[in-house]
Amino acid sequence: MARKIEEENEILERETGEGRSLGGRGGRKERMRERLGGKLNPTELEIEDVSHMHAGHAGVRGNSSGETHFNLRVVSKEFEGKSMVKRHRLVYDLLKEELESGLHALSIVAKTPSEV
Repeated sequence: MARKIEEENEILERETGEGRSLGGRGGRKERMRERLGGKLNPTELEIEDVSHMHAGHAGVRGNSSGETHFNLRVVSKEFEGKSMVKRHRLVYDLLKEELESGLHALSIVAKTPSEV
C-alpha cells in the first residue's frame, strides 16, 4: 500500500508540478487527522475547514482543492510541560507537508487534558 501511495504521489507531482501527498486518504482534513492523531495520540481532535469563509482571498486563489484555511483544536498529553509556542511548533512540524502544498492558514488551540 505504501509503495502504491508513493507512486501516486510521484504521478501527481509530475502532472501538477506540486509536491502534494495523497496520504492514502481523501482530502487535507483527513490527512491532517491521520497525521496529528498518529503522532499526538489526542484525547480530543477537532479540525474545521473554514476555507469557504475566505473565498477570493490571496491564499485561496490558484488552489484547486479549496482546502486552505482550518481551525484546529487538539488536546494531548504530548503538550504537557511545553509553552504555547512549542505546542504550535510541534503542530506545524507535523503538518509541514500540508503547509508546503496549499494549507494557507491554521488557527490552533493546543491544550493538555488538565487544561480542559
